[in-house]
Amino acid sequence: MKNIICCPICNNEHLNPEMDVADHFLTKEVFHLTKCTQCGFLFTNPRPNSKNLSTYYQSDDYLSHSKKKSLTGSIYNFVKEYSLAKKFQLISRYHSRGKLLDIGSATGEFLQYFKKKNWDATGIEPAEAPRQYSIHTYGLNVFPEEKIDQLAADQFDVVTLWHVLEHVPDLNQRMEQISKLLAPEGLLVIALPNYLSWDAQHYGNFWAGYDVPRHLYHFTPATISQLLSKYQFEIFKTEPLKFDAFYVSLLSEKYRTGKSDFLAAFRNGLKSNKWAKQHGENYSSLIYLAKKEK
Repeated sequence: MKNIICCPICNNEHLNPEMDVADHFLTKEVFHLTKCTQCGFLFTNPRPNSKNLSTYYQSDDYLSHSKKKSLTGSIYNFVKEYSLAKKFQLISRYHSRGKLLDIGSATGEFLQYFKKKNWDATGIEPAEAPRQYSIHTYGLNVFPEEKIDQLAADQFDVVTLWHVLEHVPDLNQRMEQISKLLAPEGLLVIALPNYLSWDAQHYGNFWAGYDVPRHLYHFTPATISQLLSKYQFEIFKTEPLKFDAFYVSLLSEKYRTGKSDFLAAFRNGLKSNKWAKQHGENYSSLIYLAKKEK
């Protein structure tokens, strides 16, 4: 295990224990969440060493990498297909066409959607199996993690990270890479869970959005804004991922009760989205749209 002695965002060394959360998905190990006393950033601490972290993804049930058939997987894939069109519409408001880099591209459906719309689409995916699937199934340009430092500067009109930044071992290195690769007028799109949501408060340490230790960081709108500002990015718009409240509630119900209660998950997803609309847009997951400060 690796112990983090200072905040990844503000470098403050005064950290307080916040809560303990089990790896409900795979190992049942308990991990600690630490909060920075200065900027309020919450992160998993200590955490597995980089060389051991990949073992926590080694399951056929890890849905962003898996094609395994299951009811939960079918729901996930249905929502993913619907979301592709919505993501395309969102990005097209700001760039009608160009070069796109998707970091953490998984099995490549997002990239393939943009490729079919005549975008020049490139992916970075550290896991071998989903990377090879996207290459051989869709003919995509998807590279391993180490390739990111070999990409030319200022070449991408859009860089996207869909529920990926919370997984990255070196947060500051990744932000430096993004800042280098994105063109001066480019668009940065980051989707993240939000532990200020109603469903997070309702499920507590059973909330699937914590997903320790795969999720190394646990963001709020304030802390992602602080991180991006550190690298001269400004968030100009946020958008909710409303389906996430239902899907995360479904997983959280299973973690808490041991069974998939679709009715309870649907009810709590509705409650979470309704509450968010009334309380500062704190949805279960949010998309942050950012540009470099001028």
